[in-house]
Amino acid sequence: MPWDRFKKYYYTNSALGFSLDVSRIPFPDDFLERMEPAMQSAFLAMAALEGGAIANPDENRMVGHYWLRNAALAPSDDLRESITGTVKQIREFAAAVHTGKITAPGGKRFSQLLVVGIGGSALGPQLVNHALGQPGSDRMAVWFFDNTDPDGMDYVLAGLGEKLAETLVVVISKSGGTVETRNGMLEATAAFKAAGLNHAGHFVAVTGAGSKLEDVAKAEKWLERFPMWDWVGGRTSELCAVGLLPAALQGIDIDAMLAGAAAMDRVTRGTVTRENPAALLALMWHFATDGRGAKDMVVLPYKDRLLLFSRYLQQLVMESLGKEMDLQGKVVNQGIAVYGNKGSTDQHAYVQQLREGVNNFFATFIEVLKDRAGSSMAVESNVTTGDYLQGFYLGTRDALSEKDRWSITLTIDEVSPRTLGILIALYERVVGFYATLVGINAYHQPGVEAGKKAATGVIALQRKLLVALRAAGSPQTVESLASCTSSDPELAFKVLEHLAANGVVRKTAQTPWHRSTYGC
Repeated sequence: MPWDRFKKYYYTNSALGFSLDVSRIPFPDDFLERMEPAMQSAFLAMAALEGGAIANPDENRMVGHYWLRNAALAPSDDLRESITGTVKQIREFAAAVHTGKITAPGGKRFSQLLVVGIGGSALGPQLVNHALGQPGSDRMAVWFFDNTDPDGMDYVLAGLGEKLAETLVVVISKSGGTVETRNGMLEATAAFKAAGLNHAGHFVAVTGAGSKLEDVAKAEKWLERFPMWDWVGGRTSELCAVGLLPAALQGIDIDAMLAGAAAMDRVTRGTVTRENPAALLALMWHFATDGRGAKDMVVLPYKDRLLLFSRYLQQLVMESLGKEMDLQGKVVNQGIAVYGNKGSTDQHAYVQQLREGVNNFFATFIEVLKDRAGSSMAVESNVTTGDYLQGFYLGTRDALSEKDRWSITLTIDEVSPRTLGILIALYERVVGFYATLVGINAYHQPGVEAGKKAATGVIALQRKLLVALRAAGSPQTVESLASCTSSDPELAFKVLEHLAANGVVRKTAQTPWHRSTYGC
């Protein structure tokens, strides 16, 4: 009896403007009771985390992103003062930029904002920019360098054009050693110099104390520096200077974002499982995936402004939960894969497979009740475009249910700074609860570090190949170059092809292809 089940398991909180429907996950009636001891352990673990326990033994650090929206929870006066002082610094800096108290060299007001970062240092700001921006009325237009792709950076610089002279650049890197961000900073610096502009008068750093980036910012006398603490991970950094500074410069109400997150924190700090939406979501993930990632999570927000929410959740969920080892050192290969589009675009993209293909997922629908700021025209008698959007969402959900495809629905009143803070805080807590339920550490990322190390190895190989080519004095095959550099021939081939495409080496094509030669 779907209606009876809906009544039983529907969670709603009018003060938050938030509702959660888990009734379409077919857990048995005794599931919540059976999981209650494990859930209570998760509540205790979360309380210890918020109290300042060492949550990441790999780096001997605390994890305190919850303190960002309630500094009183921080375990020391220094931390509390640093959090509140940074928010004050952000407000004051943004106000000075908006009023023209702080200007570009030569006196031009800043109208453009270029954010240089990667991963959490870009995904959170991009989500907020897209979800809450008002083109034409934002205090500043926002652009991003979020990769080490030269063509992508050229695309952004072409868009800025002559407005580069009015561009404020925020470079975000905790260590200052993140290669992609460093490369973006160097490319931006070169662009300013090519335009005859003093880049230091345009640049701001968000970084850790004593980092390489802080050293550069100090030496070059950048406009300002904002702290990035070691107890805030990149994927949970949207509500520190990483996300709050770009949002404030854009003109978004950061106090409302913080208030929304704090409100959701208060609710999800409760230890009554049925009254805690983060606990309910974590348990649904556990049931839907057998507690081992057996199914993927498809995130379907029926709102254009939330298009990037699935990308944001990809990093938050997959980097936090994708772990080889559990807390006892046992190989478990945990994780939940996340992908998504938006409604009703997904009707024309991959819902066909979701309904009739491999049943290897559960869906998360995000419903937004308010269609737009003003009233809507009728496209049919008494029917608006927003009515159709809801119709497609409800119809798709039912179409999936008919084929035993499971789903969860989150409903918010509107997309606003407050509700975005609510969603961010909700999923941060869900990830923490779920990690405890399955016995893994959500707050380290050895796989990411392995990828960075491997990339460094490729750059080292490139240098070796160039040295070998110059020493040879004549064109060489891949196999000969791989032999003299003691490298993998396939990897050497890929590096040489890239160098040839960019004019660094000369390629002479031969048949078969692996007899082709490369020379300086």
